[in-house]
Amino acid sequence: MTRINITGKCFDEERALYHLQNGDVSDCVFAGPADGESVLKESMDVRIKNCRFSLRYPLWHVKGFVMEQSAMDEKTRAAIWYAENGTITDSVLGGIKAVRECSDIRLERCRVDSQEFGWKSRDITLIDTDIVSEYLFMDSRDVKLQGVKMKGKYSFQYMENLEIEDCELDTKDAFWHSRNVTVKNSVVKGEYLGWFSENLTLIDCKIVGTQPLCYCKNLKLVNCTMEDADLAFEYSDVDADIKGHILSVKNPRSGRITADSVGEIIRGDAVMECSGEVVLRTETHMRAG
Repeated sequence: MTRINITGKCFDEERALYHLQNGDVSDCVFAGPADGESVLKESMDVRIKNCRFSLRYPLWHVKGFVMEQSAMDEKTRAAIWYAENGTITDSVLGGIKAVRECSDIRLERCRVDSQEFGWKSRDITLIDTDIVSEYLFMDSRDVKLQGVKMKGKYSFQYMENLEIEDCELDTKDAFWHSRNVTVKNSVVKGEYLGWFSENLTLIDCKIVGTQPLCYCKNLKLVNCTMEDADLAFEYSDVDADIKGHILSVKNPRSGRITADSVGEIIRGDAVMECSGEVVLRTETHMRAG
């Protein structure tokens, strides 16, 4: 099938390229006084290169798309919804609610500033991407992050099947009510990290912030460090190996926490039976001797 080539045009009307199929769109601008919405809605097999978007809802219900070297500004509210099988590279996404209820979407070498990014989506991959998002990936599943720098607040809540590697996460209430999350070789900074999570595993990570990892089920930490971590692990079922110091540990429900040193181990005032062990590594060595 012959591909349609659209180059160097400016569009501002409603549904300007509605249901475009097998099309290459390059060096185009989607902006103007008509302020039209849904410029590429219901499109299929489209390639977008070096385009600028400044209109609402540009890529809804799109199946099969590639976007590269392009930018969506803050006026592209709800830019990519109900889309599937898309790749976005070397681009900027700046509108609120940029990706929602999408599947099989890959972002690489992008910059994202979107307050509610990636909600209710699946099979999403971010690689070498910087992202600012207050509520990141709410209620999504099958997500992978590699080489990502993110800044947000209420991140990765109600998620399932999440893999994070070589990332820097500056967040707050991350991973609340999440299931099946693995974080490797990353810095995770956040207050009240990981509460109510299930099957959360952190490997070779630095964990920073107050009251982390409480009310967790099947929590595992392997070769991690902790900074400013007080009142940690309350009511959690945990198997943790911590290098260095923990400010304080409070009422772990079950399992074992091994660390080089702990400032305070708090027992009592618990609302449930708590039998979790806290073991200093020097004690472990003494027992082995």
